[in-house]
Amino acid sequence: MKSSDDGGAGTLRIGALAARFGLATHVLRHWETMGLLHPGRDAAGRRRYGADDLTRVAAILTMKEAGLSLTTIRSLSATADRTTRHELLRPAAEELRSRIAAAQASLTLIESGLNCTHEDVTQCPNYLRRIASRLGD
Repeated sequence: MKSSDDGGAGTLRIGALAARFGLATHVLRHWETMGLLHPGRDAAGRRRYGADDLTRVAAILTMKEAGLSLTTIRSLSATADRTTRHELLRPAAEELRSRIAAAQASLTLIESGLNCTHEDVTQCPNYLRRIASRLGD
């Protein structure tokens, strides 16, 4: 019979932790290989994840959602130095600002098409201005 996911000591097996966050178990193993997770082991050598590991997985997922790479996340977790943290985050912030600007420009273009009263959007003055600006002088 399969033992409980909680080994009686407030820990989870890899499958239970992965399921809790909607991840595949190989993702957690990869993060361990990268040095992002350090699970304990039971007497049989199976991974056991405690409360600190749950917090760490949530933090990794949050940082990934912010667009940070696993390498950057690992570097951030390895330093408490503010200057180093800023050096690691500055390029990510700049890239995100650039992506936001591009997304905003795309939204403006789409909203212009939605708000255009011309039957043929290619005759819309806003459309024509955008095309002309893309072509240059």
